[in-house]
Amino acid sequence: METPAAAAAAAGSFLPSFLFLVCGTLVATVLGAAHRLGLLYRLTHKVDKASVRHGGESVAAVLKAHGVRFLFTLVGGHISPVLVACEKLGIRVVDTRHEVTAVFAADAVARLTGTVGVVAVTAGPGLTNTVTAVKNAQMAQSPVLLLGGAASTLLQNRGALQAIDQMSLLRPLCKFCASVKRVRDIMPTLRAAMAAAQSGTPGPVFVELPIDVLYPYFMVQKQIVSTTQPKNIMGQIVFWYLDNHLANLFAGAWEPQCEGPLPLDIPQASPQQPHLSPQVQRCVEILSRAKRPLLVLGSQALLPPTPADKLRAAVETLGVPCFLAGMARGLLGRRHPLHIRQERSAALKKADVVLLAGIVCDFRLSYGRVLSRSSKIIIVNRNRKEMLINSDMFWKPQEAVQGDVGSFMVKLKEGLQGQTWASDWAEELRQADQKKEQSFWEKAVMPVAQHLNPVRVLQLVEETLPDNSILVMDGGDFVGTAAYLLRPRGPLCWLDPGAFGTLGVGAGFALGAKLCRPDAEVWCLFGDGAFGYSLIEFDTFVRHKIPVMALIGNDAGWTQISREQVPSLGSNVACGLAYTDYHKAAMGLGAQGLLLSRENEDQVVKVLRDAQQQCRDGHPVVVNILIGRTDFRDGSIAM
Repeated sequence: METPAAAAAAAGSFLPSFLFLVCGTLVATVLGAAHRLGLLYRLTHKVDKASVRHGGESVAAVLKAHGVRFLFTLVGGHISPVLVACEKLGIRVVDTRHEVTAVFAADAVARLTGTVGVVAVTAGPGLTNTVTAVKNAQMAQSPVLLLGGAASTLLQNRGALQAIDQMSLLRPLCKFCASVKRVRDIMPTLRAAMAAAQSGTPGPVFVELPIDVLYPYFMVQKQIVSTTQPKNIMGQIVFWYLDNHLANLFAGAWEPQCEGPLPLDIPQASPQQPHLSPQVQRCVEILSRAKRPLLVLGSQALLPPTPADKLRAAVETLGVPCFLAGMARGLLGRRHPLHIRQERSAALKKADVVLLAGIVCDFRLSYGRVLSRSSKIIIVNRNRKEMLINSDMFWKPQEAVQGDVGSFMVKLKEGLQGQTWASDWAEELRQADQKKEQSFWEKAVMPVAQHLNPVRVLQLVEETLPDNSILVMDGGDFVGTAAYLLRPRGPLCWLDPGAFGTLGVGAGFALGAKLCRPDAEVWCLFGDGAFGYSLIEFDTFVRHKIPVMALIGNDAGWTQISREQVPSLGSNVACGLAYTDYHKAAMGLGAQGLLLSRENEDQVVKVLRDAQQQCRDGHPVVVNILIGRTDFRDGSIAM
């Protein structure tokens, strides 16, 4: 039994420990509160209340240090400091008529330059208007930086104008999302975002910039802190809190910070050393034993750091017949004996070894069902999850290599140096290719009840395209036909939506392409349905002096949908359009407009040449081509 003396001793020893714990907790609480309120930081970092600098200058400085040349936008008060600062630093600010176009333009810049495309939009509806294009960039693996304005940090979740939970909206679409809370955080946040956009599997990133981190101190002060200090205690507490919040926003804002790029994390299939990795060596051995090898090259192959000319040399040296998809179209030029364009499904069934380089088994390869069970499949991709999609159902890889596709192809070429394959396999594929091409020539001379034969028109377009052309594709039926008939003249000369299949990319892609390559001729092919999304942007082209050429396959309907909807469901509801005078609408916006119809069908090439000349003279042009509604079912013109 414990004695009173022992109990007193225990109590005596407990009391100091308890007091120490209470005091420690109190100190930790005070220090934590001081840290959250920025009081500790401001002991060594001051607020320059006299400075007229603003956060937009920090944004522009980072973009300039990363080599950004263009900023696409639709103006809004939330982001005005960013636009003004970029203009002062020589970054060209290009404003569009819809935010989705601005993102598509940034996407095109990212694809064609291998750098990050940048777009800035205002808060709320300005940001929500970008969602489709951001998702398209995610699916296409394009590194795009989206800068979004936002309500001030004090007014978050308080019903401010155009204030929504933007972070929750963009997180599922972006690799990196961050909201800047203080001016001093702008530079490190943007640097991290730019690195994330390009590392690993590239993709879009989002940085939210509240309005009070973008404007100068004196302007933010007027909005936050009252000019007269209240006399009552509660008013003074609120005044102190607001004044402290303002100080924390701008503390250390203008101290020197690093603006340049962070190192990128690009996965390599094989280490940068003379010998091959064991996995790449196994791929070499599989291919070396192939009798009928086949290569399918996708967009990922064109990503940095491997230049397109080095990748092309690797493919040529490898000597394997290949199909090119997405941004890889045009890699081997207009006509190359290794490039097979038609009957891909049949070729895949016959091949004994298939190398899927930067392409995945989604709907475009019938989820893998197009591959033969007896074929040995090698797949290489930066993204492991995508690389193995549907592999548990319809196909199974012999080797699945996670890493950069371009550098893998270079290593593979080195491992197979001197390897040759029997010429009869490539010749068999070329003969099938030529047979399919011949069928297009036959369809080109078939009569159409009204207007022009679209296949014949596209053949004449193919004959007219110059070597420096960039092709932009936006539509269904007409553009689907063009994909079979038109041959990109070189690498990175073909832009289509990618895996998401988005309509409306045309104007934005054309805008970004022409800015990146001002000496190129940008030919944008539209279906008449798709052109409805882009028409107003001819105002953008005129204002910014961007001479691009639009060819509209106008068959007065959503024909790709109608072709299946009518026979299966017996109705053409919502599929009908009109033979609208799109060329006249473009002229109303200040562009040039030309018409191709049955009345001048013998002048197709002349009209195309006239359009080219108008572009060379600095004018954007719309060529409205009235084409017949073709029908797969009767076999008149199969696209």
